[in-house]
Order: sequence, then structure tokens, then C-alpha cells
Amino acid sequence: MNTIKSYFEINSRFRNGIFLLSIILSTAIIGCFFYLKKVTPKYNLVELEEFQHQIDSIKKQNKKAEKEYKLKSFNPNFISDYKGYMLGISPTELDKLYFYRSQGKWINSVSEFKKVTQVSDSLLAVISPLFKFPEWKNNKTKIFSKREYSVKSHSQKKDLNTVLAKELQEEARIPDFIAVRIIKYRNKIGGFIEDIQLKDISGLYDNQRNKILSLFTVKTSRKNKKLNVNRASVKELIEIPYFDFELALDIKDFVKDNGDISNFDELLKIKGFPTEKIDRIRLYLTID
Repeated sequence: MNTIKSYFEINSRFRNGIFLLSIILSTAIIGCFFYLKKVTPKYNLVELEEFQHQIDSIKKQNKKAEKEYKLKSFNPNFISDYKGYMLGISPTELDKLYFYRSQGKWINSVSEFKKVTQVSDSLLAVISPLFKFPEWKNNKTKIFSKREYSVKSHSQKKDLNTVLAKELQEEARIPDFIAVRIIKYRNKIGGFIEDIQLKDISGLYDNQRNKILSLFTVKTSRKNKKLNVNRASVKELIEIPYFDFELALDIKDFVKDNGDISNFDELLKIKGFPTEKIDRIRLYLTID
């Protein structure tokens, strides 16, 4: 019996240690309880309900707006950067569409849209039901350059160098993103010298350009002093909108190696020269 009792007896030091540990643990638990109670924010139930109501209202409005946007039919020939983003079309795919349209060509079918933009089949399946093609989509013989508008006289036309993007949209029926692109380019080059520079606008096809020029023309042309291509420095050449540093160097090297240029056609021999823009480049250069 004494043996069993001694087995369950605890050394006094050990017993004191257990007692001290119990006190420490109890103190820590009580301290944590009051600390958490203190730092826990006290929310006003009414404020929480009002805040949640506002969130639900915003979500509902966004879903409604998104649904209305997605269900709206559109002509795939006119897709702005914003609309393309909302539809899930990548910038690269949009650029392919803009380039195709800049050539005066039209998208007339879903398969043609797929071929031009190379969008994925999964995306095409979602957006193609929204396509709304013009009534003449099956009329392959229609001539789109046919004039369906009157041309104003020079005195009646507005100045292309002061026109606003809004005027281009309302009067010439130009898509908003194209109108903005025209104004941005005009500002970038310091103003148009001649009407022909509208050819530099990406995504602006012939029929649109003709429509613009029936209503607007360059009247207050920027002061432009032509550069002698044989004497101009590289620094002067890169001021021309169509030249970069590398091309300016190539022009100087060409003149150095072959002598003075006597005909603008000689510039076409330079590798990488933008031959399709020679008619606009001549506005800035002289060979005299």
C-alpha cells in the first residue's frame, strides 16, 4: 500500500513548478481574451447594412450595363479600341482589322472576320451572333467610292487644321477613334501642309478620306521651310515626320557615296525608304 502511495506522490519542487506554470498559462489566456476583445473593431450594424446595400447596388448596375453592352449588335467593320477591349479582342487582332480596313476593304461575313483578325474560335462563337453587316454585304459589285455626298467649294470648306474631332464625327460621319487619331497626328506633326497627308492616318480608308475632303481642306497651312536633301544634317532630317534617325543616316551616306541627289526617285534606291510616302515626303524636301 505504501508502495502504491509513493508512486502517486509528487515531489514538492515539481508540484510548485506545475502550480507556477498553471498560473502563467491562466494569465496568458485571460490576457489574450481581453486584448482580442479590445482590438476587435466595433461595427455599427446599420452602417454595415447600408454599405452592403451600396455594394449590391453597384454590382447590379455593372451587370446590367455589361449585359446591355454585350447584347447590342454592331458592325464588325467599325470596332473601336474600347469596344475591342470589352469584347475580348486583343490589340494585335484589332490592328489586323484596322490595316485591312485602311486598304478600303470591308468585312462581309463571319468567316472573313475570322480570316482577317485570326481571333480564336471560342471568342468568335461568343461575338459573331452580335455582328450586324450592312445590307449590301452580298453585293460584291457595289462601288464604294461612288460619291453620295456633295462637295463644297473651297470657300465653304472648313479648315482641316482647326477642325475638332467632334466635327469630324458629326459632319463627316467618321468613327470617334479615327477622328481622335486624325487630331492627334495633326498635333504631332505641327499641322497639315496639304490634304494628302490624311493618307498617313491608320484606319482611315479612301471613302472616309474623300468624305472629309468634301467638307474640309487645309487653309491655314503651317509655315514650312523645305530642306535641301543634299545639304540637310541628320538632325534636320529627323525633324521630318517620315524619317527616323537610322533612315536619316542612310540618306546622308547615300549622298556621300553617290553624290548629290538630282531626282526624288533616287531616294527610292535607299533600303528601307518609305516609297509609298514619297508624295508626302516631297512636301518637306527640295533637291535644289
